[in-house]
Amino acid sequence: MKRLHRRLRILILCLFAVSALAPVVLVPYRRRHIPATGRKEFLEEHSNRKSSADVWRLNSVDQEEGKGLREPKQVIYKDSEVGSTVGYSAEFGGTQILERNGTARRSAKEDEQIQHHEVPTTSRGQEKFDQTMVRRVQNGQPRERSLSDKKVKEMKDQLIRAQVYLNLAPPGSNSHIVKELRQRMKELERAMGDAKKDSDLSRRAWQRTKAMEVSLSKASHAFPHCSLMATKLRAMTYNTEEQVWAHKNEAEHLIQLAARTTPKGLHCLAMQLTSEYFALPADERKLGNKEKAHDGDLYHYAVFSDNILACAVVVNSTVAHAAEPEKIVFHIVTDYLNLPAISLWFLRNPPGRAIVDIQSLENFEWLLKKNASSLPKQNAYDPRYTSALNHLRFYLPDVFPLLDKIVFLDHDVVVQRDLTELWDVNLKGKVNGAVETCQEGDASYRQMDMYIDFTDPLVSKRFNANTCTWAFGMNLFDLQEWRKQNLTAKYGSYLELLQEHGKPLLKAGSLPIGWLTFYNQTVALNRRWHILGLGHESNVAPSDIERAAVIHFDGVMKPWLEMGIRKYKGYWTKHVMYDDPYLQQCNVHE
Repeated sequence: MKRLHRRLRILILCLFAVSALAPVVLVPYRRRHIPATGRKEFLEEHSNRKSSADVWRLNSVDQEEGKGLREPKQVIYKDSEVGSTVGYSAEFGGTQILERNGTARRSAKEDEQIQHHEVPTTSRGQEKFDQTMVRRVQNGQPRERSLSDKKVKEMKDQLIRAQVYLNLAPPGSNSHIVKELRQRMKELERAMGDAKKDSDLSRRAWQRTKAMEVSLSKASHAFPHCSLMATKLRAMTYNTEEQVWAHKNEAEHLIQLAARTTPKGLHCLAMQLTSEYFALPADERKLGNKEKAHDGDLYHYAVFSDNILACAVVVNSTVAHAAEPEKIVFHIVTDYLNLPAISLWFLRNPPGRAIVDIQSLENFEWLLKKNASSLPKQNAYDPRYTSALNHLRFYLPDVFPLLDKIVFLDHDVVVQRDLTELWDVNLKGKVNGAVETCQEGDASYRQMDMYIDFTDPLVSKRFNANTCTWAFGMNLFDLQEWRKQNLTAKYGSYLELLQEHGKPLLKAGSLPIGWLTFYNQTVALNRRWHILGLGHESNVAPSDIERAAVIHFDGVMKPWLEMGIRKYKGYWTKHVMYDDPYLQQCNVHE
């Protein structure tokens, strides 16, 4: 008997040894005989075995092995009086199906009918979809490139729903469903990665979606009250909107700050030129041809700016396209800080046969006195809007008393055509010739009530809100008619009236007050003369840009700033002399 027991023990030990050693011997042999494609599938199934087991272990709610998900056209939620059931009616092609927990089901026949119009959600559905596409190619039909993001959006929606359920859980809760939802969220986020469309998703991502749906179904039973969920969703929506507005305000502040900050290279350039200017003898600091600066037979252009390169581009581009550059006079007015730098720039880089007349803003003390009290009262967060240099345009007849007509150019424009024909435009007894900006859908579209408060009787009794607006940037002014109409005095009276009123009626800047000053005194120019939007709109048509005589970088994204719209910068940079030694010393480049 003892010998029999010993033999049984030996047999049992041998069987244990065989069962332990068999996998070690057979698995490598099996893997050596698996083809490349089969080996890949084997590894993928092995890596996903644990997650698949979790899915089936958690599958306490009936799941449909459907071939796709289809969003209902209409959803009507009903609060049940018994238990925790939440139902809704989903309409698919006229058939209504009532289902629990927000999960709509279809019959097998309906699935077959819409199979070719849905994005599959399982690996089995993916195989059938691929087979359908192969059959189309074999039948001579072109393969359709799928750019759908339906599944990606569904995954993001699942993450939001899971977060809502976690917010519904009591603070500090560490229940099984809470742990499960957190784990599913981590798995789904890792599986999604940076995918933007369904074709970027891996097979694991599709499996994680199904696992998440199982967990969400379980959570819907744990947290059945729709009213509580709606309250949480509203709170989440409100908080998200508050965050969005805060980020928008912060971004707007940073953009405005960057727009009015002088780039390091331009600051260096101004310092270098100023130093060099004062090193010159006094008799070498003067520009030539000053006697022709007020010749009424020449074409006069006014540019008011404190930006050296901006002035240079306006002058260079105008002269480059002029049919008679020797008849052009540029009147540049700047502040006393930048006067030496701009003067030396044009001493070193004269614009061919054109004449440049540079003056300091301090030469017009009467202007500074008039604006000292009224301009700072405007509601502006940007000091450029209230600067005397910006409002000097309203005193053109006084700044140039010997001229009868002048073209005003902003410093952020580029001239692309000869402007001689502009001087022949008939202003029909009015003062201002400008391009209109009241065409809806246009990048430069503006309405008067966007900048002016017409709810105040002070404004609504004097002006019509539906009057077509126009743009500064390239304007032809009849200075004789301006003096006759005494529009400068009208401008001053409007400033005083607004100041006495106390309530801000205009947005800051020269444009709204310009609309009031030149009200019924503006003639519309052909749109080919002036196109706007290159400083804030990224989809201006290239054909419109090429056809325009003057292109305008209005907005905060100026071409000399890093945040300028890159595809438009070439129109501006081609008129900058980057080989100038001062630009190279200050590291100013394209």
